[in-house]
Amino acid sequence: MAVDVSPREVEFRAALGGFPVTFSTTWGLFSPKGIDAGTELLIGHLGFQEGDTCLDLGCGYGAIGITIAKCMPTATVYMVDKDFVAVDYARKNVERNQLSNCHVLLSNGFSHLSDIQFDLIAANLPANVGKELLQIFLADAKQHLKPNGRLYVVTISGLREFIKRNFLNIFGNYQKVKQRHTHTVAMATRSPNN
Repeated sequence: MAVDVSPREVEFRAALGGFPVTFSTTWGLFSPKGIDAGTELLIGHLGFQEGDTCLDLGCGYGAIGITIAKCMPTATVYMVDKDFVAVDYARKNVERNQLSNCHVLLSNGFSHLSDIQFDLIAANLPANVGKELLQIFLADAKQHLKPNGRLYVVTISGLREFIKRNFLNIFGNYQKVKQRHTHTVAMATRSPNN
């Protein structure tokens, strides 16, 4: 008896940041059939600027970083993930979307970014990694931001108060950028004084 097997690769198109983008993904990566609601909400509310050095932390197949690179050709965009399959697909998608301002690296958080400083860090933070790891990511993000650099995160709304507490504790500031029923986008800025 023949069994139909789903194709190993999934391809889809999306309009992100006003630009058409094409993605190739695979089963096992986060949201392989399309851009998830949290990522879409975050992309719609990022405050990136020309010439920024940006980081897509936990890039998956590259939706956030590729959108920043498409919208801001003068930006330098780093994309990192600890999953080598995600990094492979992010590299494919950078090439497929003909971007020359992206650097895709295999890295567990900030471990392979040495002393690069960013104007903007963006992340769709997973809810299932544990609060201790989320606190480490937030503290590490602060150390990798330039003075006045911005950290944007989207989380499920159930983590909203946790993110607010930790932003205030680590950065001394917190801004709720956008909230929907299921997701919240928050932003913190690294003070020039610390």
